[in-house]
Formats: sequence, structure tokens, C-alpha cells
Amino acid sequence: MLQSRLGLIASLLLCGGCSQAGSVVGHGPADLALPDQIDVVFNHHATSRYRSPLTGSWRNGDDLEQWLITAINTANEEVLVAVQELSLSRIAAALIAAQQRGVHVAVLLENNYSPAWSEQRPSGLNERDRQRWHQLNRLADSDGDGSTSPEEAFRGDAVALLRAAHIPLLDDTEDGSSGSGLMHHKFLVIDQTTVITGSANLTSSGLHGDAGRPSSRGNVNHLLRLNSSELAALFRQEFAQMWGDGPGGKQDSRFGLQKAGGGVRRLQVGGIPVEVLFSPHPKRDRNHGLNLLTRQLKTAKKRIDLALFVFSAQQLTNVLREQIEQGVTIRLVADPGFASRPFSEVLDLLGVTLPDHACKVEAGNHPLEQGLNAIGTPRLARGDKLHHKFAVIDNKTVITGSFNWSPSAAHINDETLLVIHSPQLAQHFTREMDRLWDTAELGITPHIQRKLDRQKIRCGDGVTRG
Repeated sequence: MLQSRLGLIASLLLCGGCSQAGSVVGHGPADLALPDQIDVVFNHHATSRYRSPLTGSWRNGDDLEQWLITAINTANEEVLVAVQELSLSRIAAALIAAQQRGVHVAVLLENNYSPAWSEQRPSGLNERDRQRWHQLNRLADSDGDGSTSPEEAFRGDAVALLRAAHIPLLDDTEDGSSGSGLMHHKFLVIDQTTVITGSANLTSSGLHGDAGRPSSRGNVNHLLRLNSSELAALFRQEFAQMWGDGPGGKQDSRFGLQKAGGGVRRLQVGGIPVEVLFSPHPKRDRNHGLNLLTRQLKTAKKRIDLALFVFSAQQLTNVLREQIEQGVTIRLVADPGFASRPFSEVLDLLGVTLPDHACKVEAGNHPLEQGLNAIGTPRLARGDKLHHKFAVIDNKTVITGSFNWSPSAAHINDETLLVIHSPQLAQHFTREMDRLWDTAELGITPHIQRKLDRQKIRCGDGVTRG
């Protein structure tokens, strides 16, 4: 069995995953310039096209998977990967090929996504994990005959491939716990000189779309590449805390609040000021991420653009309220699925309150007296999510990373938060914001209004939690 699996890995490396690789067409002639040592890609980019590995058809966007594979293929010494989820077999194949040419490779995943899915039985999974299993099983059906053979399942299982190739891999249970809040990082460090990070998990749903849904284009995401040995050293330190002595060792890995805390690290990447913060922090620690976001939002003089998957921090709504009163223009696009949840601060900015299923309202809830019209949810294909976590301040500062704008990101999860002071880079994120804004439903959408009406009938005004 082992020999046959090693043979399958060898053939996988030769055929590049035996699925159609996306081909990047490149940027249009009017594309924006980038800082010398920073690159950014968006999987829904309007002026780039690539061939989807799901459907074989051309689609708008940058091919984030091929972009990552190209970066991994340049590695000569080391590739460190810390991502919540990795299920793309072509990326696994690139990591295996790197190891085979002598590169040190280490992979760190969130514990919910570290088992090899092809070795699980769907009947033993909860509903969410069962749906994921069926998606991955369908993606692995490389010949499209409607039946996934054991060989196809193995070829399509990134974690199984990594384990069979003896790539060192661990998750956030390595410290002896049942796992941290979430190991939510999304970063790679290559050759101690290059950091790749952003909002995207390394999955088909995160980059390309869902199996069986030809209209889907994947969750709306971006990735950054920053070439800086100083920045890479900071990310390697964060990785080292979580890695400890590696799989099966002394359980000296550290995740969540067990990690050594620290404040914002400031450095320059090609002359561009960059601030880095790794979470989490206790609420009493003033270094926490919500305070960093507060300070940055308070610097705005003219405009704040926000594209957020989760926005549930009342502290940040309070800051935005103050900025609105000072005449700062706010634009926000939020994921449609999260925007209308009871804990969503999108509702506060719309000036409404939605009690939860128990007819309770969060303590400290403070919606705007006059809701904003410049709040929107973009129209997306069914199943796709707006997964960005970025802000642009006064067209010159970009806030990004894996960090959702929530108390959990600040106080529980392992996260990356970056602040990059570059008008040139900000143009790229503003263009992405404009693209989303053009398709957004603004204000209280019919979907939100229906939820408000239902809960009003059921709960009245709700009862504030103590």
C-alpha cells in the first residue's frame, strides 16, 4: 500500500495534480503600479483572466493557486506554511516537490482541517464537515465519471499527500489541548525572505469556487507577497512559537493566549512603513488588535473604505460613529451571510437592532441614531462569501491580514494583522472596493428587513443581555 501511494505521489508531481492548471493571462495595459517589494492578487480581479481548474472556462480574476505554486517553486531553503485549511492537492504537490529538492518544509493547520478527509467516513461527521467531505470527494473525481475511486480520493487529498510524503505537519492540539479558539493564520514564509499572507484559505472554495456550482467563483479573497527578511523573521518567530519542537515532541507548541504576547512591530519594506501584530491578547492587554484598529481608524481625515467578512466589535462601531460626526466618509461592504446576524455591527451602522433566537440583545449594543446609506452587501454567486478583511484609510493606508474585526480575533484566535502605509498599494485595494461597491445592495436590504420584521413580531424590542 505504501509503495503504491508513493507511486501515486510521483505521478502527481509529474502531472501537476492531474487537474487542469489555471493559466494566468496577466494584467491589462492600464493596470496599477505596485511598490517594488510588495505584490497583491485578487481572485475576483476585473482586469485579469485565467482558466478555471473547476470548469475549464475562462473567468475574471488572478489565479491565486498558480501564483502560490510559482512562489513555492522558487524556494531553495525553506517553506513554512501556517494556514487554517489546505485542501488543494496541487499546492501539496508543490510542497512535496520542494522537499524532494532539499527544501525544509513544515505545515501548520487548524485542528478541524488537519485530518485526511479521504480517510474519514462521512456518516461519522457533523453536518458541516459532511458537506465539506462531499465537496472534496466531488473535486477529487478527476475523470468526471461521477464516482471517486480510492486512488482519485488520495490524489485529491492534500493532507493525505503531505502525510504520505512525510512532510512535518501539526495542528493546534500539539500543545496537549483540544485546540485554540481558531488557528486562523493564513501565511507562508519562503527562504527567510518572503512573506505571503492575506485573507485566503488554500481551498477550492477559497480561491476558485465550489464543485458542482459552475456559477461560483470562490470566496472573494486577496493575497499579498512582501519581500523583506526583517518581516520574514517576525513571521518565523510566530511560526516557531506554534511549532515548538514539531510533531510528536514535548508538547511545547504554544497557541492562543499561551503564546508570548507582544505589541505592534514596526519596520519598513522597501521604504514603506509596515506594522505587524499577531493575536491574541487578553482583554486587559492594551496591545490587542481592536485597539490597533481603533488607532488607525482615528487617523482618518476624509474617507474609510471597509470590506469585511465578519464585523462584530462594538468598539470599532463607536470609533466609526465619532469619525462620521467629524465628517469622514464611510463606505462598507460586508458578507451578506454575516451582515444580518444579531451580533453584526453592520446592523448598528444601519441604525437597527436584531434580537437573537432567544430574543436577547447584546449588552452594550449601540446602533447609530441615523443609519448610514453607504453600507452594502455585494451580489455574489450562491455559496460564495465576501472573505476580505481589509480597510483603506484616506487612500494611503491599507489594513489587512487574517484578522476578522471581532473580539474573537483579538482575544482568542491566532491571527495576523497588518497595517501598510502605501498610497500605491492602497490604489489596488480601493479598486477592489469600487468593484464590490458597484454590485452592492445598499442600506437595509429586503433580506435584512424580512429578518427584522420576523423578530419584531416574535420578540418585540428584545431584552438586553445582562
